[in-house]
Amino acid sequence: MAGTVGPSTLRLEEVRRFPNGGVQAGPSLYWDVLGLYRETLAGIRDAGAVDGVGIDSWAVDYGLLDERGALLGNPVCYRDARTDGIAAKVAATVPSRELYDVTGLQQLPFNTLYQLLAEGDRLEAASAVLLIPDLLNYWLTGSIGAERTNASTTQLYDVRAREWARSLASRVGIPPRLLPPLRDPGTVVGTADGLSGLPVIAVGSHDTASAVAAVPAADGENFAYISSGTWSLAGLELPAPELSDAALAANFTNEGGVDGTIRFLRNVMGLWVLSETLRTWSTSDLPPLLTAAASAPALAAVVDIDAPEFLPPGDMPARIASACTATGQRPPPDRPAIVRCIVDSLALAHRRTIREAARLTGRRVDVVHLVGGGARNELLCQSTADACGVPVLAGPVEAAALGNVLVQARALGEDLQDLPSMRALVRETQEIRRYEPSGTGDWDAAEARLRG
Repeated sequence: MAGTVGPSTLRLEEVRRFPNGGVQAGPSLYWDVLGLYRETLAGIRDAGAVDGVGIDSWAVDYGLLDERGALLGNPVCYRDARTDGIAAKVAATVPSRELYDVTGLQQLPFNTLYQLLAEGDRLEAASAVLLIPDLLNYWLTGSIGAERTNASTTQLYDVRAREWARSLASRVGIPPRLLPPLRDPGTVVGTADGLSGLPVIAVGSHDTASAVAAVPAADGENFAYISSGTWSLAGLELPAPELSDAALAANFTNEGGVDGTIRFLRNVMGLWVLSETLRTWSTSDLPPLLTAAASAPALAAVVDIDAPEFLPPGDMPARIASACTATGQRPPPDRPAIVRCIVDSLALAHRRTIREAARLTGRRVDVVHLVGGGARNELLCQSTADACGVPVLAGPVEAAALGNVLVQARALGEDLQDLPSMRALVRETQEIRRYEPSGTGDWDAAEARLRG
């Protein structure tokens, strides 16, 4: 994406698009990171004359470098099963309360800490671990470092000290020497070799950090956000981490945001379940299915979208039918009903997560900002408004790219001093659609069905 930023100006142009996904090779699921780097270079060239480049991506996954700076094999995808059982082994060494007190991180089986322990002897051959955006930045500039918003997703970062938790790493068996120097969003990493000295800028390199930076909330507004895509990252923006026993029990995470903020949120399985359903049906034609789903009965069947069986790739319609049967519900009878079940279940998870975030922090939520690809899904936006009982403001769709270019523009001298000024520019320039809650649907009863 090429972005243009200036007074009353914020626009994006898509300059290149390419597929990405896990590659199964033998027993492991990998990322084609060399293909991603090739397309990164091609995209930069297609963009033409630009003033800077910033890279954001999904979190937790990484590449290992050897002492010569060479990559030790393709990065493994977080959906690989190699971390099964590792969290329990770590808990025997570092109790979950202690781990949460340091890192503030949601307990997920694919956290970087667990992935690194799954590497076994390969860690001894490594000299550095670089998360995906940091790895691509290294190949562009030769500079090794770790941007803080993404580092905060690893479960190896001290969320209060804003430094690596080196003693924790050593205690669980991860050599602290692997953890590179930390950088803040807006830091100039270096210049891109072979690209006319183009400045490479560390942005909020966790895509959710960039997306939340572009949430068009008004200063002082009591808002929750949902960054809706493959995952739904739903929660609140806080000035400091929330590390209570209740937050630990509710499995909320405290991740770093732009300008030192905290993204207090929980990962909800998201539109991954819908995309895998389409893949199972060998179709990509979603709009007519959503139109038909909107006419299907609401809340006829719901599932716990966060259940472990929905994490790996596979036959989602069959898993949905099985989950409905297990909770005494009639499985959806046709494709529109299955899509309606997925959307309603996702809206129910949004409701559950946002209400719990508000309860844990004592904050009021008057509006939900839904950004990312899910903002295109009218049925999801309306269902989320109905479920949460407050207005949903949907958009911008390309929030992560907007947050990325806003941080770059500030680093390059544009007058965007803080998050409120960035967000004001987003409100001024981007299309935002408002969905009012309709008051339809017994969401309490739907939630009760999942509890048996």
